[in-house]
Amino acid sequence: MEVLRNDQRSQLEALYEQMEPEGLYPLWEKLSALVLPQPDSPAKVHKWSYDSARDYLMRAGDLISAKQAERRVLILENPGLGGLSSITPSLYAGLQLILPGEIAPAHRHAQCALRFVLEGEDAYTSVDGEKAVMRPFDLVLTPGGQWHDHGNPTSKPMIWLDGLDIPTVRHFDASFAEGYSEDQFPQQVPAGDSLNRYGRNMRPLKGHVADRRPAHQPLFHYPYAEWRPALDAMARGAEIDPHLGHALEFLNPVNGGPIMSTISAHVRLMPAGFETRDRRATDGTIFVVVEGQGEAVVEGETIALTPREILVVPSWKTVRFKAQSQLVLFGYSDKACQEKLNLYKEENL
Repeated sequence: MEVLRNDQRSQLEALYEQMEPEGLYPLWEKLSALVLPQPDSPAKVHKWSYDSARDYLMRAGDLISAKQAERRVLILENPGLGGLSSITPSLYAGLQLILPGEIAPAHRHAQCALRFVLEGEDAYTSVDGEKAVMRPFDLVLTPGGQWHDHGNPTSKPMIWLDGLDIPTVRHFDASFAEGYSEDQFPQQVPAGDSLNRYGRNMRPLKGHVADRRPAHQPLFHYPYAEWRPALDAMARGAEIDPHLGHALEFLNPVNGGPIMSTISAHVRLMPAGFETRDRRATDGTIFVVVEGQGEAVVEGETIALTPREILVVPSWKTVRFKAQSQLVLFGYSDKACQEKLNLYKEENL
């Protein structure tokens, strides 16, 4: 901004003081902070140890039940976003525990959610009365507005990563939520019904029988047993991307787009010894280490990666990955939302 004469500055300051009670402020004093030449996220690069978080989660399990808590979850709050319950400015992450015999009661809300299983098997998430039986590294969705509950009929604890668009919905002041009258929404179809109908690059031929699932969001279970072999097959036959490794995106089978309206998710495989080239993108991404050992180099900072650790790389931070052994990552971000708003940008360096 041009340097002003002392008398001009003093008169402007007096004007600002008179305007402030009426909620009026000079854009020319704030423009450079409002319209940035490039992203400058307040979120910080951060990694969470699964073992440490699991210990706290199990201790919480001794003190409060899933029903008392409604959702027994530890929030992964970004150290640069204190008090906002956010892992990036637009996304939320948490670790949820369901102990043997517990039910997390049925509710629904405007927010879209994904569950990425980290520990345990044969517990379930039920969506509108259909169960998805969960196993390690399965991806399960609970799209906005759909009734869902969780249950664990097994003898071992079940832990997964929750990823939601809570901050996005909060930004638009569009949050609605309600609880169901019973702990569980009544079962409507056998477990896996939607996966059988939509999960193999096919869909029911349209006829006189109406489909019970929402037309825009029929599939909500993406099993590890299916996506992991697909990554291996790609690695055997495809040329590797120098910035991503071998990467596959989870899709909505109806339109070939992202899994939900505000959240995208993908998986990557990097062979032992492979190092990606630097890359940055506007979608701050939450990564989970599925298998292997390696490193992430974010803005020059080297971060060791081991299984089940969770790493957040904020918007427009330069990142590359080094695989010491074969490294498999899961990631989710707000890319789906940004693309709809024509905001998404990436740069391969």
